[in-house]
Amino acid sequence: MATIAGIDLGTTFSALAALNAIGKPEIIPNADGERLTPSVIFFDEENPDVVRVGIEAVNSRHLNANRSVRWVKRHMGDVSYRKNIDSKDWTPLELSALILKKLRQDCSGEDRKIHDAVVSVPAHFDEVRRKATMEAGNMAGLNVIGIVNEPVAAALYYATTCTVSGKVLVYDLGGGTFDVTIMDVKGRQMDIVCSQGDHALGGVDFDHRVVELLEQMYRDKFDAELISSEEDRAKCEDEAEDIKKTLSRRSVAKKMLYGPAGNLRVEITREMFEQAITELMNRADILVEVALEEACIEPGAIDKVLLVGGSTRIPLVRQRLEKLFGFLPETAVNVDECVALGAALHAGLTTLRETPDIVPAGVARGLGDINLTDVCNHSYGTVCAPIDKETGRRIIENRIILQKNTPLPCEASQTFYTVTDGQDAVEVTITQGEDADVDYIRKIATHKFELPPDRLAGCPIKVTYGYDVNQRMRCKFEDLESDKVLEVDLRLGQDGTMSQSDVKQSEMQQSAVSKSKVE
Repeated sequence: MATIAGIDLGTTFSALAALNAIGKPEIIPNADGERLTPSVIFFDEENPDVVRVGIEAVNSRHLNANRSVRWVKRHMGDVSYRKNIDSKDWTPLELSALILKKLRQDCSGEDRKIHDAVVSVPAHFDEVRRKATMEAGNMAGLNVIGIVNEPVAAALYYATTCTVSGKVLVYDLGGGTFDVTIMDVKGRQMDIVCSQGDHALGGVDFDHRVVELLEQMYRDKFDAELISSEEDRAKCEDEAEDIKKTLSRRSVAKKMLYGPAGNLRVEITREMFEQAITELMNRADILVEVALEEACIEPGAIDKVLLVGGSTRIPLVRQRLEKLFGFLPETAVNVDECVALGAALHAGLTTLRETPDIVPAGVARGLGDINLTDVCNHSYGTVCAPIDKETGRRIIENRIILQKNTPLPCEASQTFYTVTDGQDAVEVTITQGEDADVDYIRKIATHKFELPPDRLAGCPIKVTYGYDVNQRMRCKFEDLESDKVLEVDLRLGQDGTMSQSDVKQSEMQQSAVSKSKVE
């Protein structure tokens, strides 16, 4: 029987967990016997067909950093990012698929087949990044049955492992991203309230601040640059990461720097490090405050703070949280592994809900009393042209249809009207964002909806958006007078752009597939 698995596709490390015979999640070691796999890729110089992923890629990047890729998760959804290797432009989607393929192959065996899986994403990931993550899993040979927000997965594992109740704040500071999620927990019943996050805030940024310290110290001593090549930078980044980890245990970290002008012995204190990362920590603090405001609660209403992600080992993180909430945050589980373990639980719940017949009895019993209610992490709407009450003129604005923080699954509809006589088509735009101003929202996709000719203005168009518990969105546009329907199932192309949505226009029983143009 196929294994029920969950994957934490991380910025710096990734992990895969599977449910055992009684529904408990367990980390599956990779081919090197390690529980975590570095999210690093190296393209072999001598044999272009060989792609190394994991610790071997980390070690190889010192030989030729230009053939190495790190932190690709940060580029998910960025259509301009390409890594050119041997005349091939690799997209973030394709690179992520290589990491997922490594996990799938390493963790599969004669007694375990990894096929169906839930993959985790940061809670703040927008629709494009979420779809890119799912498509990367499919490219890696996985059947991605759903995705789960990382802090939700972590809280799911916490709540099934420890005693957690009341208003809980999950503080997820990983290698490259930051999320803060507030939820109501009653035993094994978990209801998400809201989430905030930053896809460019994490351990990598702390490392870069240490690199800047090392560069400046070397510059002050020799009036020369420490880093003169990408290979030098790779080595310096590794030294910086080691310094950061040392300063989480000790007050001083000592290193020998080897540069072109000579060698330099340096000492970096915890105080120097904390001063260097103050601006980054302030950004995290602001997001915590925004989440509390969005949830309409004061810090005193939070009963427990759960830490997730390796960067929460930094003492300053705990100090700031203790100062804000008045008590120490908890790390009752492994902060590096809890997302993958929670994703496996989420995969079990998804399978139990959608295909219960294939779930072994022991697994079903282990999952039977877990209940999770997630929410929409963004608002979704469409562009319309209502008449301004003050000027009497039409204005272009974004109208929200599906509100942020609506419990999943959810569906909402609004009716709009054609604006001119004889209008035989309408451009429908799917948007993401909280603002009415179209300059401050993201246009996910735009399609042409063909309408019957020779009609007066004011014909009703009903717009319905749905979002399911597996983070899949569907949109439907209905011309109520003619029964014409445009259905949109958002998909990504292999280049990482939403250029090939599944679009179906139908009338009664007749249907035709239409090409789509996406902004």
